[in-house]
Amino acid sequence: MTAPPLVDLIGARWRLEAPVAGIAWDGNLAAFGLGDGTLALVRGQWDGGPRLVPRASGGAELIPASQPAPPAMRAWVHDGACLGLAADAAGGILSGGDDGRLARIEADGTAETVATFPGAWADPVAAGAAGWAACAVGRRVHVLGPAAGEIELPSSVFALAFDPTGRHLAIAHYGGVTLWSAGRPDLRRLDGPGVYRGLAWSPDGRYLIGGLQENALHGWSVSDGGDIEMGGYPGQPRSLSFSADGRFLATSGGPRVVCWWFDPPGQQDGRSECGIPSRIPVTLVACHPHRPLIAAGYHNGAVLLCRPGSADSLFVRGSSGSPVCALAWSADGEGLAFGLEDGEAGVVPFPDLLLRAEPAASVRDPMPARSQP
Repeated sequence: MTAPPLVDLIGARWRLEAPVAGIAWDGNLAAFGLGDGTLALVRGQWDGGPRLVPRASGGAELIPASQPAPPAMRAWVHDGACLGLAADAAGGILSGGDDGRLARIEADGTAETVATFPGAWADPVAAGAAGWAACAVGRRVHVLGPAAGEIELPSSVFALAFDPTGRHLAIAHYGGVTLWSAGRPDLRRLDGPGVYRGLAWSPDGRYLIGGLQENALHGWSVSDGGDIEMGGYPGQPRSLSFSADGRFLATSGGPRVVCWWFDPPGQQDGRSECGIPSRIPVTLVACHPHRPLIAAGYHNGAVLLCRPGSADSLFVRGSSGSPVCALAWSADGEGLAFGLEDGEAGVVPFPDLLLRAEPAASVRDPMPARSQP
């Protein structure tokens, strides 16, 4: 008998009645940006919720919930759709919308306008560890922080990503990536063919990788601008995520999670796949912030937890027919949030007690039997 997915054992789901556009965490509070312009704020743990306790003989025992999860708190933010979210280093959530508004939302649901761009879309949005934030509006990027600035790009901006220090911003556009650095007036251009739809910095800031609309990856060694080519995808690898130790990069773009080993990058045997073999495309990937684990969302609604180089998988959520369109770990790695195009949102806690065996077959040994996602 196959164990139920983790969200039904120790997590919670909410039906939000609008597509989920993005997820950002503020501590242990998960914020879901929605297509109706609201943010839904939830916590995956609550008084009377399910919990795990250690067994004297090893493993963990599940204590079922005595109370249902509280309803999501809704914050009305945009006159239109929410398009992008980012967690502000100073606290709260930054949200950009198709009403041209960039707003900050606090944990109590209050929202204040940070900037407005009439007649334009405020998307994408990014925030860095050093207190800088950025928002793209067409071909311009507005940088906010200790000093405000505006950057004009050669084409529309498709992705933004701050490096781990929070002082360097990568801006993806047609034909490559532009780098902005705090305190420096000059910009640096990293050229590459195609349209860049996603970006990922390695944890040490040495490498920057972009997911191409042309079904491939292109990256750079940041110090010298050396090119890194990674191809062979059946689809677009729009979602990219480095492991916490920087040893591998996980991506979407295929029916399994594709991992590239960075010891060193670009070696011929550097590619591997993980998770359950399937014909269903992976839509999103998110590496755990501390452990060698990858959360993967699929086009049919399944969410799995897997390990690089292994077919073993833990079902976080079963398939339902609606694509997973948002996926994010909390900063401490003790919570995973997912969102679907049909408006379902879910949060699953991942305490150390659950992950100690990395991962294991039920709640006690959480690696269920393999099956198609």
